[in-house]
Amino acid sequence: MTKSIRYFVVDAFTDKLFRGNPAGVCVLPFWPESGLMQNIARENNLSETAFIVGEGPDYELRWFTPTVEIELCGHATLATAFILRSFFGAGLETMEFSTLSGILYVEPKGELFEMNFPARRQTQIEVSELMKKAVGVVAARAYAGYNLTLELADEKTVAELNPNLAAIRELSEYHGVLVTARGENCDFVSRYFAPNMGVDEDPVTGSAHASLIPFWSERLRKTEMIARQLSRRGGTLYCRNAGDRVYIAGQAQLYLVGEIQIDLKG
Repeated sequence: MTKSIRYFVVDAFTDKLFRGNPAGVCVLPFWPESGLMQNIARENNLSETAFIVGEGPDYELRWFTPTVEIELCGHATLATAFILRSFFGAGLETMEFSTLSGILYVEPKGELFEMNFPARRQTQIEVSELMKKAVGVVAARAYAGYNLTLELADEKTVAELNPNLAAIRELSEYHGVLVTARGENCDFVSRYFAPNMGVDEDPVTGSAHASLIPFWSERLRKTEMIARQLSRRGGTLYCRNAGDRVYIAGQAQLYLVGEIQIDLKG
């Protein structure tokens, strides 16, 4: 049967349109085949498209890049919470999402949406020649986890980095490569590259901060921090370390409201 899927695009982690990270949000009556959602995400051609089923305050949530389904996405979760509150219940407070990474919570706080995510720990490893080739500079330290995190000398080095995406693809044991340094006008900065996931550079990566928050909290001896992602679009994240959980907050701006006309088989 032909079914209209309500579709939205939201710029996440920004207070201005055309900044932050654009995410697609598809509100579904039921779960279609995964292949159909992958095709929709490929057609949307954004770094992530979120798909949501359910009624408030409890929902099921999945995320797709143009090429794969992923386990955790920050900016598309923020975008989804923004859409739910804006279009499907202005009184919604804490929203609960069942995902591949467990239960995630999002709470509106003024103009911010604060996400409660599981913290991701990392292990220090040796800096290799391939890592140097991938980012074009020698990292001070390297850490292995869900992603490869490379600590660089300073913010300027992060901002001016010109990565070798072919070499990053060779680091295939990691989902992506994250570069980070102390910030000049914020606590820390980062950029994120995931060509093996269909995303050359992600504009603002909430999920990467699940590892960056514990990392910088320990070094800066702070539990509350402000982070900036230094992509071309840029974005701001308000971070809090709570041990096994991290809190990541940001603003969102609505860009598009529409419908996708497609055959859904229930």
